Amino acid sequence: MIPLLFARCKEDANDTNAGKKELLRGIDISFLPQIRQYGISFKNQSGQEGDLLKIVKENGVNLVRIRLWTGNPGKHSGEDEVYALAEECRNQGFKILLDLHYSDTWADPGHQTIPASWIGLDINQLKDSVYRYTFRVTSKCRPDYIQIGNEINAGLLWPTGHISRPASMDELLKVGCNAARDAHPAIKILLHYAGIDGSIDFFKKRNETGIDYDIAALSYYPYWHGSTIADMGNTLNDIRFYTKKEVMIVEFAYPFTLKWSDHTNNVIGLESQLSPGYPATAEGQAVFVRTIRTVCEKYKAKGLCYWGGEWVAFKGDTSSNGSSWENQALFDFDFRANPALTEYR
Repeated sequence: MIPLLFARCKEDANDTNAGKKELLRGIDISFLPQIRQYGISFKNQSGQEGDLLKIVKENGVNLVRIRLWTGNPGKHSGEDEVYALAEECRNQGFKILLDLHYSDTWADPGHQTIPASWIGLDINQLKDSVYRYTFRVTSKCRPDYIQIGNEINAGLLWPTGHISRPASMDELLKVGCNAARDAHPAIKILLHYAGIDGSIDFFKKRNETGIDYDIAALSYYPYWHGSTIADMGNTLNDIRFYTKKEVMIVEFAYPFTLKWSDHTNNVIGLESQLSPGYPATAEGQAVFVRTIRTVCEKYKAKGLCYWGGEWVAFKGDTSSNGSSWENQALFDFDFRANPALTEYR
């Protein structure tokens, strides 16, 4: 049973989403090129082997999200790999969401490490680098949607763009958004915040500084963000009301088991990390995805995007540096599609 949801009713006022629009039903597939190197054979719900992209498309996925790191373009999540994957997905009919980290590695609320080649630049030089880089990768990749930063609660490109230096942070965000718009005028631009607490004020302040973006995007992991799905829905509603922007859940996930399939420590492995009413079972995961989708539709969100759905234990069952997420993937330990994937149809 889907838990009851209670919300403040502001969605009718200044509705920026008037009219029925297709819901973006996405998954992040950034690990896929690496997984393919290990010869993993994904399976649909009937056990038939097939390419992951084909399987997810048959289940209703219409958007793929791909992260891009700076640095060596030949590395995983580097430019060469990302451009090729984006082109393959575009040719199969998917919308593309390009996730710019502005870092040579992971960027999140606790890590926004400036690219090695940009260390030592003053604010004007850094703005120029951000503009040129963003314009170039947008022009080459031609995504439908683009994130200017990943989980930028505390800013980006530290220390210059740390939120403790709000003027510099907003200047960097402005030039990133402007570069993407200049390179591809029809693109939709996302700013991405992790969690619920503080998100409304964050986006209101970005509006006040005149940043040119289209979608306020959230990560929502209840075991990290400590909120209920009802709270998440209310927050989406409030962000739309106060900012007049579209909203989207751009990252979420939930476990289908607390077991593991390799020797890499998993992010989730304890009953205490679960949300009430959502057991760590295949059905529990499916209900969680269904509820997220229901809330997104209720509050007229642009869409939802599952993170790590493809991140199975691809390096084998004894690997200690494989997947810390295989029990939250959308495929089971035999690489067969979980029932949760059907919730995208």
